[in-house]
Amino acid sequence: MEGLYKVEYDINDGSGRSVLYAHAGKMLGGNTAFAHLGSYEIVNGEIVARLRTKRHSRSPQHRSLVSSDAVTISIRGRQQGMLYRFEGEVVEDASVFRAVMTPLGDDDVPPPGAVGEGGIVSGLYSIDIRMLDGITGGHTGVMLLRDGRILGGDAFFYYLGAYSSANGRWKGEFVNQEHTLAKSEHPLFGGYEVGIGFSGHCDDKGADMEAIALAGKRSIRLAATLKLIEPFARAGR
Repeated sequence: MEGLYKVEYDINDGSGRSVLYAHAGKMLGGNTAFAHLGSYEIVNGEIVARLRTKRHSRSPQHRSLVSSDAVTISIRGRQQGMLYRFEGEVVEDASVFRAVMTPLGDDDVPPPGAVGEGGIVSGLYSIDIRMLDGITGGHTGVMLLRDGRILGGDAFFYYLGAYSSANGRWKGEFVNQEHTLAKSEHPLFGGYEVGIGFSGHCDDKGADMEAIALAGKRSIRLAATLKLIEPFARAGR
């Protein structure tokens, strides 16, 4: 089941969407407000997973569907055709949790860039994207950086790309694509496959970037701040 997925889930009377990357027994991802970090194993043909959630955006528009911003989710599931279906519970309050994972396909990720001394740390980051030049709007989500590759997304979009980094600098490119129709919520990027090239500074806590996005025939300048949520080596423990 290794790869990048859209996750649609139901908790109590609410529902939500995330992106999630599964690889080598770890699950990492998130959405507009929350990060997900966990692990999985295959037991007698069944996928057994345990994930932690952690809020990364303090926006009051994005409320938690459970009793706390930080909870543990225990789930079990199986593959059904191209999908994976899970059921389980939120451990802290026994809320019923159901999820469907749909593969997004990360075969189009470009070759990884080189990461040298002083390069950005591999791990799961929050990303806060802000439009420049007087354009209103922005996005928050998560971005997974690992050895020169970029994966990530939020409740509407997913990212695929590559970067190189050394000596406190980094640069790269990624494509922002819809996994769920976004035109009504995000008219600037909704309906487009948006190519984004960037450069910026980085340290062991995060990074910044200035970028140019090409949405249709429109060129848009933007800036973003990344904050390290968890280094890759520790994620899922």
